[in-house]
Amino acid sequence: MKRRTFLSFAAAAAATAPLPVFAQPSGARPRRVAFLAVGQAGEPSPYQESLRQGLNELGWVEGKNLSLHLYWAIGWKDMEAVAREILKVEPDVVVTQELMVYGMRATKAPVPVVFGFSGDPVDGKLVESFARPGGTVTGMSYLALDLVGKRIELLKEWLPQTQRLAILARPQHPGDPKERQASETAAAKLGMEVVYFPYTSPTSLPVSELGTLEKVLASIADSRCDALMVFPDSAMFEINPRVAQFAVEAKLPSVSGWAPFARGGLLVTYGPNVRDLYRSLARYVDRILRGTKPADLPVEVPTRLELVLNLKTAKALDLTVPPTLLARADEVIE
Repeated sequence: MKRRTFLSFAAAAAATAPLPVFAQPSGARPRRVAFLAVGQAGEPSPYQESLRQGLNELGWVEGKNLSLHLYWAIGWKDMEAVAREILKVEPDVVVTQELMVYGMRATKAPVPVVFGFSGDPVDGKLVESFARPGGTVTGMSYLALDLVGKRIELLKEWLPQTQRLAILARPQHPGDPKERQASETAAAKLGMEVVYFPYTSPTSLPVSELGTLEKVLASIADSRCDALMVFPDSAMFEINPRVAQFAVEAKLPSVSGWAPFARGGLLVTYGPNVRDLYRSLARYVDRILRGTKPADLPVEVPTRLELVLNLKTAKALDLTVPPTLLARADEVIE
């Protein structure tokens, strides 16, 4: 079941108001937008559909004034090669998912790039600052440091006996040090201790590094921690099924930042609606296609947050969800 909770601002609402179909000059070709996503061709992509929906709402219609080209890459090994294939269609704008933005940047092409990025784009050297990106790259970051503390508070409210929190994180992820610091600060205020467990992911899908992951999980199991927090990014999501299984086996209540982590077996998530974020990226594309430079479009963070609970996992952990928490949830997985 789903309920909706919104954190919104008037400016954001105005920016997403529907616009009429943008009239092209007679004989002009449709504007070309490329989407470079994580995954493989043929896989369903809710983010692609969210972007398409957002573009339609802003007056960009495929077959009339828009040509949308879809590309897929698995990781560092092939994203630059795919990025070079994108350049062959001479796109007006490229929208990238997660680390795929680095593939486009490696081409050094002047094409505008709009990203959806889970890390800190300043630490990741993608932009000069949130307010003034500079260059040809801008977009939205769903790294919200204040939410790190909210997730810890959520666990403590539900399970007040929690004293030691294990953090599973990827040190290569831009923004990881800031997330770690925010976690330690929030935990200290609640009288909790944080134990950090770094997982160094490989440069492609992490199946080949399963042994390394198992060593990290074994260390968590030996740490006598009471709960587990997973810092979210696309590489961590790849290993989420195994992490969720481990958390249940180890009797560790688990929390992360994106709804798909809870849908994949973690106990609870609180953070941005990632599908909504990709829909919002259409605003950037729209403004660039109408003449605004990426350097003049500040990087934003999402304003819509969602709380997702996995009752199946709660049952496996012999936990009862407080009625007040159920009432606050945007989605409950049964």
